[in-house]
Amino acid sequence: MRGFRMILAVIGPAFAGTVALGPGTAEAGTFRVTTNGDRAVAEAVLSAAPGDTVLLAPGVYHGPVVIERPGIVLAGEAGAILDGGGKGHVIEVNAADVTVRNLTIRNSGRSLARQDSGVFVTPEGDRALIAGNHVENALIGIYLSGPKSARVQGNRIDGIRDMRVNERGNGIQLWNTPGSVVEGNEVRWGRDGIFVTTSRKNVFRDNTFRETRFAIHYMYTNDSEVSGNVSAGNHVGYALMFSKRLKVFGNVSRDDRDHGILLNYANDSTIADNRVVDGRDKCVFIYNSNKNMFRDNRFEGCDIGVHFTAGSERNTITGNAFIGNRTQVKYVGTRWLDWSADGRGNYWSDNPAFDLNGDGIADSPYRPNDLIDQVVWAHPMAKMLLNAPGVQVVRWAQSRFPALHPGGVTDSAPLMAPPDAGDEGNEG
Repeated sequence: MRGFRMILAVIGPAFAGTVALGPGTAEAGTFRVTTNGDRAVAEAVLSAAPGDTVLLAPGVYHGPVVIERPGIVLAGEAGAILDGGGKGHVIEVNAADVTVRNLTIRNSGRSLARQDSGVFVTPEGDRALIAGNHVENALIGIYLSGPKSARVQGNRIDGIRDMRVNERGNGIQLWNTPGSVVEGNEVRWGRDGIFVTTSRKNVFRDNTFRETRFAIHYMYTNDSEVSGNVSAGNHVGYALMFSKRLKVFGNVSRDDRDHGILLNYANDSTIADNRVVDGRDKCVFIYNSNKNMFRDNRFEGCDIGVHFTAGSERNTITGNAFIGNRTQVKYVGTRWLDWSADGRGNYWSDNPAFDLNGDGIADSPYRPNDLIDQVVWAHPMAKMLLNAPGVQVVRWAQSRFPALHPGGVTDSAPLMAPPDAGDEGNEG
């Protein structure tokens, strides 16, 4: 039949081939590996032509496997397991347009110096697709090390738990991989859910992270998107560091222990429509980050709603809802900052405001902190004096004479209701 190639072969005792099922060029065929000798999969991949599919029947097969021909598909039927035996990478992709899908991939080596991974994609692996796999007990789950426009999609990654956090690898790691997309994955344990450095134009969307250090960790990565992700029970949800022009929207952080969103030297970015709920420390920490837009986020149930410090300038903070945080804003500084834009401020659940004209904007500004707050932050032992009569007199005087305030955050147009009232956001 023209346009088809028929393969019926046995290459040593390692594997048997079956008929190619799909149309295409004379080079396209399918090998179904049915025996689990030590070199079965490696030999099948080595013998496959560009564009061939190596399909693993149910069973346990031995790695490592190196794919060095373009367009090869390495796939598994339900129950197919590729075991690296605790040495190096389980699978290394060293050619363009390769697909690895529907496999259980387990037991890489444990050397961070070698970057041992379940799937390791080299700079030659442009447009690789790593999809629908279950990666377990791998030091680094999936590593994109230099390819362009790769995709990591719909994988489940269970990291190592029997090592100290700083000795573990990341669930998904990226380095210098422009145009790559990571979407729809579930990551648990390990060190960071996704760690990216020295890259650009990446998209991380609709992923779920649990029980990691940082759910998503950005370093030196620009012009990228983080959207629709869910972080639950991690130390930090979204750590954005030394990066520019990020679009961070529609994400959820729930019950993250330290920070929901952390900005450290992150500039010219938009953080919008995110939801941080029930954090144990800070919903948002903004450190030395400039010219960012914080818009229409919901920060709820944290010890501190937003901690703003260390010279952060020219940030716009508008339309956000600060609800039920023990301290809404922690800002230590003498400059006046107005957190509103174009006559629209933020909603503050502890603001006992009036709106006599019914325009949805409170009739008086909101000031989340006073002189006593700043004294307590600088000298924590001063908490013992909070109920002293002298302290109460100072606070009363500031409430009557705002000029006595030493500088700090003011919302000149506070909202009377949260912008997203009744919208619980994307909870995953």
